[in-house]
Amino acid sequence: MPGYDIIVNKQWPSDNNQNGENNKMSLGNNISFLRKQKKFTQEQLADRLHVTRQTVSRWESDEVVPELDRLVEMCGIFACKLDALVREDLSAPGEIYSEIKLKRIAPFRMASYVIISPDPESDSLGYIGRWAKNSGLTRICPDVKLIGWDFPFVSQEQQNRFGLHGYVAACVIPDDFETDCPGVTFLQNKEADYAVITIKEPFIQPFERIPNAYKLIMEYLQANNFKEKSQENIISCFEYEYVKNDITYMDVFIHVDGVTKADAFSMFH
Repeated sequence: MPGYDIIVNKQWPSDNNQNGENNKMSLGNNISFLRKQKKFTQEQLADRLHVTRQTVSRWESDEVVPELDRLVEMCGIFACKLDALVREDLSAPGEIYSEIKLKRIAPFRMASYVIISPDPESDSLGYIGRWAKNSGLTRICPDVKLIGWDFPFVSQEQQNRFGLHGYVAACVIPDDFETDCPGVTFLQNKEADYAVITIKEPFIQPFERIPNAYKLIMEYLQANNFKEKSQENIISCFEYEYVKNDITYMDVFIHVDGVTKADAFSMFH
C-alpha cells in the first residue's frame, strides 16, 4: 500500500455555515472514534497533544473546535488525512467497505518485482510502474493493472532493528506480450476462486482500513466454512488499487477453497 500525504484544507468552514456545523459535529465524533480505535483514554491523548483532558472532552462533545496545528498533530497520531478528519464520518464502516463477494479469476500473466525496504509498497510499485513504461507495456496497455502483496521472508532482525519489510508489486501483462527489458520475474497465476472486498479511500487510514479488510474477509470465510488456501502458481492474497470518479478504491483478494459457486470469470472488477 503506497504512502499518503496529509492534505491541509485551506478553506476552513465558519461556525455559522451549515456545512461547517455538520463538519464540526462529525469532527467531534471522529476524534472520539479514532481515539478509541487506538485504545487511548482522553488523558493519554491529551498528554500526546500537550493539552488537558478537559480540552479533549470538549473537542469530542463539539463544544470547541481544535486549532489547526492540533488537528495536524492528530493526523500524525491517528494516521489519517486532515481532509477526512474534518469532512468525513470515519465511524461509518458501511461507507468504507463493500459486501464480500466470491469471484473466479481467470488465469493471467504478470511481471513482478520484490523489494525489502522501510517503505516497500511505494518502492516496488514505483519500480514496476517504471518497468511497464520502459518495456513498452504501457504503449500496448495504457491502463496497466498493478497488484501487490506482502513478501513475508524478512527476518526479525531486519524488521525490528532496521524497520525493513517486504512487498511484491506486479503488473498484469497480455499473454502475447514479449520484451527484452530485464529486471522482473515473470509469473503465471492459474484460474482460482477468491473472496473479495472493496475499500473506499484506503489511504485515509491505511494502517486501519486495509488490515481490517483482511480481518473482515477471514471472519466471512470462517462463518461460511470456507478455507483460506495456499497453492502453487496461485497468489494466496493480493491488493488491487484503482481510481474511479476521482475516488481511490482498493480490492483485497484472498484465495479460498471449498467454493461451490462464484461469479463468472472476472479480471479484478
